[in-house]
Amino acid sequence: MEFTADFRDKEKAQALSQRIREEVDPARNYRYMEFCGGHTHVLARWGLTDLLPKNIRMIHGPGCPVCVLPIGRVDMALDLALNKNVTLCTYADMMRVPGSGGRTLFKAKAEGADVRMVYSPTDALTLALQNPDREVVFFAIGFETTTPPTALVLKAAKAKNVKNFSVVCSHVITPAAMQHIMLSHGSDAAPFIDGVVGPAHVSAVIGEAPYRDFVHQWHIPVVICGFEPLDMLLSILMLVRQTNAGKAQVENEFTRAVPAEGNPVALALMKETFVLRDSFAWRGLGKLPQSALALAPAYAEFDAEKRFHLVEHDVPDNKACECGAILRGEKEPRDCRAFGTVCTPIHPIGACMVSSEGACAAYFSYESRRAQQ
Repeated sequence: MEFTADFRDKEKAQALSQRIREEVDPARNYRYMEFCGGHTHVLARWGLTDLLPKNIRMIHGPGCPVCVLPIGRVDMALDLALNKNVTLCTYADMMRVPGSGGRTLFKAKAEGADVRMVYSPTDALTLALQNPDREVVFFAIGFETTTPPTALVLKAAKAKNVKNFSVVCSHVITPAAMQHIMLSHGSDAAPFIDGVVGPAHVSAVIGEAPYRDFVHQWHIPVVICGFEPLDMLLSILMLVRQTNAGKAQVENEFTRAVPAEGNPVALALMKETFVLRDSFAWRGLGKLPQSALALAPAYAEFDAEKRFHLVEHDVPDNKACECGAILRGEKEPRDCRAFGTVCTPIHPIGACMVSSEGACAAYFSYESRRAQQ
């Protein structure tokens, strides 16, 4: 706790804030996107935007794997749970993501479907081993952070020759989304942002190298950032310094947890068990090339999409929901008419209000509390 407290020190935060104010150019505007939803929550929880000069704008990106999951894949999970006579296992946030007609896995469970919340894919494999006469499916979601545990459980299932276990793979790739967001806002001659606050947990797996092509193409810096207030303020200062100097490099503020080379063991596991999909639909972003993973041919026997003949349909988002524009960095949660009224964490319309890392959930949780203080 003392170590964590060092990164929440009020006086140090004020000193960093003052240094940022001293180093910004008052004649220019700075636009930085925090890709990870955890960083959006750091900004909101600690009120850090109040410590920044007015000419620094933080833009929220699609840094939440639940938020970017399209309705069509939620419907695939509902189809499995309600129509395929399986035990469906997934993470907690996935249980609350609304599919077509606002239906969720929680509601499917209430209707009698065998849906289980698990803490890891190992829990799902254990269920399969304990119930050999029951088909058990793990609905896998997440960025590179949660991909290695899925890889491990696939290896274990193959080693034990488990016949009643399979996986719906919805793991997505971070750098591909970063690239598409830039392309969706125009040419590389005039990027709509001046830098990126790079994700921490993802980077602990993939390291620094995957961001270098992005930095080289778009000529804007990426600073990998930790999840404490001082991490965020220092990363913003590092971005300001690169912007002022006209530099574009990958820097790692979070060196205490992110090695430059990433996690070689995890990367090797991922390479063995997964292959890149040709394309994958992201909520709010459309179909992105080579932006998600599928099971490698050696593990095809565990592919639930093939085993149960699942089909992903293109389902439009609720017209009242601005989740897509928020994920693209075009709008903020308060720009949505449904925010905080018909759309709340208890009754979410869009995925950005579902996940604990969603931008809408962050605004709803922390801005309302601050307003009451």
